[in-house]
Amino acid sequence: MADEELHETTADDQKDWQAETDAEAGTSAEETTGDEAAAKSEDNDDDLDIPMDRVEAVLNATADKDSLSPQMQRMMNRQAENTRRVEETIKGTKSNPRWFVPLFCALMIIGLVWAVVYYLTSDYPIPHIGAWNLAIAFAIIMIGFIMTMWWR
Repeated sequence: MADEELHETTADDQKDWQAETDAEAGTSAEETTGDEAAAKSEDNDDDLDIPMDRVEAVLNATADKDSLSPQMQRMMNRQAENTRRVEETIKGTKSNPRWFVPLFCALMIIGLVWAVVYYLTSDYPIPHIGAWNLAIAFAIIMIGFIMTMWWR
């Protein structure tokens, strides 16, 4: 282990490696333009040599399964299985009617307004029942809050 040296990659090492790579390709680091650098990075990204249009065709399930590689067939089967699971999950969910959320929000707001009106006027919204107006406001608000527990 004493004979082994740890080697850290530095910026100079990376430049040397880039220069060697460019020399093999017949270009220098100064001659490489932005377009060529982008093309090289695209080439490095395609490690599997699978064109993107084939990947999109597989994901959209428009490809002929017999002409695909085993890896692409597995990916296509996995995508179909995931789609099936999501569709089953969506079918199995229960939801409330569209009027449910506006109703419980409206009940809570009406109860709040009822209580505020009673505090400001001390006789309205229903005259001559006194503090029972607060009980009515509290009951309306509680009905709205109880409905929130049933919300899906």
